Amino acid sequence: MKRAMIAAAALLAAPAFAGEPDDGQTLEVEGEKFVIQATAPDHMENVDTVYSGWIFRTTETQDLQLDDFDNPSFIFVDQAEDLWNAVDGSEGKACADCHDDVADFAGLKTSLPRVENGELVTMTNLVNECRTERMGAEAWKYSGGQMSAMTALIAHQSRGMAMNVPIDGDAAPFWEAGKEIYYTRVGQLDMACSNCHEDNYSNMIRADHLSQGQTNGFPLYRLKNAKINTTHGRFKGCMSNIRATPYKEGSPEFKALELYVASRGQGLSVETPAVRN
Repeated sequence: MKRAMIAAAALLAAPAFAGEPDDGQTLEVEGEKFVIQATAPDHMENVDTVYSGWIFRTTETQDLQLDDFDNPSFIFVDQAEDLWNAVDGSEGKACADCHDDVADFAGLKTSLPRVENGELVTMTNLVNECRTERMGAEAWKYSGGQMSAMTALIAHQSRGMAMNVPIDGDAAPFWEAGKEIYYTRVGQLDMACSNCHEDNYSNMIRADHLSQGQTNGFPLYRLKNAKINTTHGRFKGCMSNIRATPYKEGSPEFKALELYVASRGQGLSVETPAVRN
């Protein structure tokens, strides 16, 4: 009897997962409908359909993203709006002095990372370039609070637009490098990104429902640490989980991996700032 009562209590306490990817779920936020599943791009060899990470979250977590008022990410987005207008650095400038409206960055998230002058750059690189070269201010830490909030604000301007990262031309060698990292087993657990996010998505690992690891919602809010999380911060966490030594955030390796993973979500809507567990 006691064992049955414990089992029943555990069942009642278990999170309500949203179900399998093909159950017809739809995501609509503030009257805007999002593409949360799409035909996999041609360069994906082992997956036919790509799915937003929102699909794999509990219904309680999903609900937080359905209303911007309930979405805890917007506390940080609002902070970034203050930073946007704050004068900083030796030049006495704010972001708003050069950029009339942050809304002008609509579409930027969909095409990053990208190659500039032979180098792969991320949104974080672009922000810090403005800070150091134009404002005379100190660079922000790659996944620090100020940078995470600012990149969430900028990426939010692309919400609802389709991911479409260029991977040909000058970007091709970086994309190939990212692909190699994605499929290379590392760490004490001898695992690659693909082992979880390609081979076993939709399966459970402990209490987590594995997703495809899409980045269309980043930067995003995680309930686990109650803050905005960046793509490189998440890469670092995944590598630590498999007992591997992570690359440095902002490193060439993580930037290449970001490009490759972003390309795996071609056609999915930008959800930034998304909410995950």
